[in-house]
Amino acid sequence: MINTIHLGPLTLHIYGIMTALGYLSAFIISEIRAKKKGMDRDILYGIFWCAVLGGSLGSKLLYYLVSIPDIIKNPSILWDFQNGWVVYGGIIGGVLTSYVYCRLKKADFVSYLDLVLPAVAFAQGCGRIGCFFAGCCYGRETDFPLHIVYWQSEYAPNGVKLIPTQIYSSIGDFAIAFVLMAYAKRAPKRGKVAAGYCILYSIGRFVIEILRNDYRGAVGFLSTSQIISIFILLLGIAMYIRAGKAGEQDAVQEEAGTENDIH
Repeated sequence: MINTIHLGPLTLHIYGIMTALGYLSAFIISEIRAKKKGMDRDILYGIFWCAVLGGSLGSKLLYYLVSIPDIIKNPSILWDFQNGWVVYGGIIGGVLTSYVYCRLKKADFVSYLDLVLPAVAFAQGCGRIGCFFAGCCYGRETDFPLHIVYWQSEYAPNGVKLIPTQIYSSIGDFAIAFVLMAYAKRAPKRGKVAAGYCILYSIGRFVIEILRNDYRGAVGFLSTSQIISIFILLLGIAMYIRAGKAGEQDAVQEEAGTENDIH
């Protein structure tokens, strides 16, 4: 699989192109949905830059955390900014910085989380296509007819049949994006779309991790990402339950207000 494109003196990497396309598509999707919902697009712009900067920082920090043994052996890894990014770190970093930003702007963080997370899933789908071309995040060896063989990858083992985990991840991420956007059209209670992202993505990521064969850090027999997936799944379930209860309380209060108006 070829990741590098040479256009005269210009060298382009498909991984970088797909990552940039992911950010751009996420912003466009969120802006369109924000306009339809009448939400403040200035707040959305701020969240976007928080996601870019905070996500990049979180992605790199989590990579450093899971790579401590390698860093001890080779400290030059610390200033290698071309490689070494962890998706979960990016999600966590982007969400935390966006939360701080919304608090400072006195904006409803959960409502904006409902808005942007379907677009984040779409962006992740684009990013995984980049991973496919680069050869990172590769799968285990397989004899299954549906496989990929790399010949020029700097990351995946070359010349062997591998499970195309990047493509499976991409398809799953795109599916999550469209499912959540369809669900959002039904006007669910505040927080349920965000909860749905946490539940669906964590389950999908846990399963994909079983098929992957690149080093991602481990705690016992589970990868670092599987451990995080368990916590994200529990968080998503708790968010969904809480959103439902909050919705019931709002309905009761609205009904009580209506009765008072009648009397």
